[in-house]
Amino acid sequence: MRSVRWLGLLGLYIGAQVVGLALADPFRSEGLSSTSNPQSAASPLFLIAIIVIAPLAILLFVRLKGAMARLRAGILVMIALSLYVTLYATFSLIPPASILLPPYGAEITYAPALTLAGGVTALLFLSLMVEPQWYVVDITGFIAAGALVAILGISFDILPVFILLLALMVYDAIAVYRTKHMVSLADVVTEMKLPILLVMPDRSGYDYTSAPTLQEQRGQPTEERAAMFMGLGDIVIPGALIASAFVWLPTSPHLLGVGANLLIAGAAMLGSLVGYGVLMRLVLGGNPQAGLPLLNGGALLGYALAYVLVFHSLTLGLTGGL
Repeated sequence: MRSVRWLGLLGLYIGAQVVGLALADPFRSEGLSSTSNPQSAASPLFLIAIIVIAPLAILLFVRLKGAMARLRAGILVMIALSLYVTLYATFSLIPPASILLPPYGAEITYAPALTLAGGVTALLFLSLMVEPQWYVVDITGFIAAGALVAILGISFDILPVFILLLALMVYDAIAVYRTKHMVSLADVVTEMKLPILLVMPDRSGYDYTSAPTLQEQRGQPTEERAAMFMGLGDIVIPGALIASAFVWLPTSPHLLGVGANLLIAGAAMLGSLVGYGVLMRLVLGGNPQAGLPLLNGGALLGYALAYVLVFHSLTLGLTGGL
C-alpha cells in the first residue's frame, strides 16, 4: 500500500494540470488574469516577492502567543474567498448561466453558479475548520491548484513565466537546503492542517487530525511513515508554464490534428513528470527535498525541446516580453 502514496500524489499532480488546461481559456474569457500586462517581464516580480516574503512572515507570526489559531482562521478565510471566486467562474461555464424566476414579468433571474459556488465553498471551509481530514485538505488543495494553474497561465506569457519558474527554482533550493525555513514552514502548515500541503496516506482510515507532525515523522524510518506530502506550489508553479504554453503559443502547425500549443504544453507536462519521478526517488530516501528545481527544470526542458522541434526556432517564444 505504501507505493500507492506516490501514485496518489501523481494523480493529484496530473489531475490539477489537466483541470488548469481546461479552465485556462474560459478563465481568460472571463477576465480572471491577475496582471494587466501578461507580456511584461516585470509582471511576475510581485508574485515572486510574495512567495519569498510570506513564509518568513508566517514563521515570525506563529512565534507570538496564541497566534497559530488566529493565523489559521485568517488563511482559511482567504482560501475560502479565493475558492468562491474561482468556483463561481467555473460553475458559470455550466448552462444555464441564469434562470428566469416567476413571476416572469418581473424579469428576476437566478444564477445557479452562485448557489453551487457558495455551497461547495461553505462545505469545504466548515470541514477544514471543524474536521480537517486528509481528504478534505486534498480536495480543497486540488481545486485551488487547478484554478491557480489556469490563472497563472493566463496571467503570464512565456518570458514572464520562464522568469517565475527559474527564480522559484533557485529560491526553493535555498529555502530547503540552505536556510531550511521552508522545512519549518511545512511543519507549521501540517500542524495547522491547511490545504497548502497535500497529504497522501497509506490507508483510507488515516486520521490527519491526530497524526504526528512532519518534524516527528522525520524521526521515523521512511517505511514507517504513514503519509507522504507535497506542497501546493510544486503543482501550481510548473503548471503555470504548461497553461501558459497552451494559452499564448500559436496553434499552428498541427501534428495529427493536435495544435502546436497543446503539443508543447503536453511536452512541458511530460518533462515535469520526469522531474516528479526523480523527486519521488529522492523523497523515499527520507529527507526533505526541494521540489521545484526538478519539477520546474523538467517542465522547462520539455517545453524547450518541443518548441525547437515544432517551430524550428531557438527563441523559445521568449521575445514577446522584450
